[in-house]
Amino acid sequence: MKDVLEELEERRANARTGGGQRRIDTQHKRGKLTARERIDLLLDENSFEEFDMFVEHRCVEFGMEATKFPGDGVVTGWGTINGRVVFIFAKDFTVFGGSLSEMHAKKIIKVQDMALRNRAPIIGLFDAGGARIQEGVAALGGYGEVFLRNVLASGVIPQISVIMGPCAGGDVYSPAMTDFIFMVKDTSYMFVTGPDVVKTVTNEEVTAEELGGAIVHTTKSSIADKAYENDVEALLQIRRLMDFLPSNNESGTPELPTRDPSDRVEPSLDTLIPDNPNQPYDIKELIEKVLDEGDFFEIQEGFAPNIVVGFGRIEGRTIGIVANQPMVLAGVLDSDASRKAARFVRFCDCFEIPIITFVDVPGFLPGTDQEYGGLIKHGAKLLFAYSECTVPKVTVITRKAYGGAYDVMSSKHIRGDVNYAWPTAEIAVMGSKGAVEILYRAELDDRKKIEKRIKDYEERFANPFIAAERGFIDEVIIPRNTRLRIIRALNMLRGKQAENPWKKHDNIPL
Repeated sequence: MKDVLEELEERRANARTGGGQRRIDTQHKRGKLTARERIDLLLDENSFEEFDMFVEHRCVEFGMEATKFPGDGVVTGWGTINGRVVFIFAKDFTVFGGSLSEMHAKKIIKVQDMALRNRAPIIGLFDAGGARIQEGVAALGGYGEVFLRNVLASGVIPQISVIMGPCAGGDVYSPAMTDFIFMVKDTSYMFVTGPDVVKTVTNEEVTAEELGGAIVHTTKSSIADKAYENDVEALLQIRRLMDFLPSNNESGTPELPTRDPSDRVEPSLDTLIPDNPNQPYDIKELIEKVLDEGDFFEIQEGFAPNIVVGFGRIEGRTIGIVANQPMVLAGVLDSDASRKAARFVRFCDCFEIPIITFVDVPGFLPGTDQEYGGLIKHGAKLLFAYSECTVPKVTVITRKAYGGAYDVMSSKHIRGDVNYAWPTAEIAVMGSKGAVEILYRAELDDRKKIEKRIKDYEERFANPFIAAERGFIDEVIIPRNTRLRIIRALNMLRGKQAENPWKKHDNIPL
């Protein structure tokens, strides 16, 4: 028995070294942790239970039968994050560059199936060079099996991808179908075809960082949700995110203890809105003063910053935040902002996370670039997302709510549950100046008349009371009491039940 145990320990030790110490040292020199180091940092101490440590590839082409490593380039299993079960796979770049083989894929498929059966989140740590060329179609088949499970798990369990090195070719499509993608600056990149192929086909000369680095994907393409400075920061922030997310679509949102009193008032909010209607203010100040302990986990802050989305807590319970940001483009809705917010709203709806919407929107961004770029369809995505959403929705209009953008931002007309407005709210078809110039076009040459018309229009329409008179606003509230009123509304909505008509699935304007 002693010999068998010694052999087991020897085999385990060999498997844990991956591609060998030399390759581990190379990984460290690049500023990257190994797959196992990443798992140890992400999960609770000593909670990781590994599967398939001794699996090896079965390829005999191109001399591959002579080169085998236990684990075959991916570490899989389950563990806990702050006591909650999660399943995990981490690609090991020290073994065949983390490339995907038939057996490598089977390991991932196993934990995907287990995560779905057990209704627990799954996290993928990516650091790999794509499919293993020596295995040909067997590797491609493995990709297809992984992709299928991404789709089947979507909306059932949270799926998170962390790109911590190269992620190219077929490898990019699995993260693309997960709920969130995070990257590490300077060491991670994603692209379908690399710089060499791009140069051959299009004659463009571009580096891997310029083509698919973390900054590109968090600010331009919107592929990634956040970029972190290094592996350690990325993994610690994933632990933080997991505290906001439910385990599955039926478990309910997490509720953590909080010392932040529910009756806390914020007198500073009474003066948040500037006297000048064209002067911006930071909507994040409002968000942080409403949430428990000011703890806000923002998603995609580098992309379409004219709208802010992210997670926070109210009375310890996770909620989603969507808010126009007057500091950027006056908070206007454009194609990028609409897509960003729509995806976030749909995630919250999938996992029964209540949504708080703060509205200060002067309309949709005009211009040929927007129209040619499909603003109508992209704007409709946000409208569609809010309209089909059945979770509790509380809306607070702080200042401008003009035109169709008023409707889109979780208005009463698209099933907003509780809609509040501050006294500073302006709910109208458009701004006073624009409206007067249309209504009184014949008087445009008379400056004094136009100024009086603008003043009259503002007094009549630049307020929340017309909407309140028609029941489109449930209450005009004092800004300092915003947190208290939201808490009361959410408590009232805890038992909300709403159903959409039966359908196989909807046909959102993609």
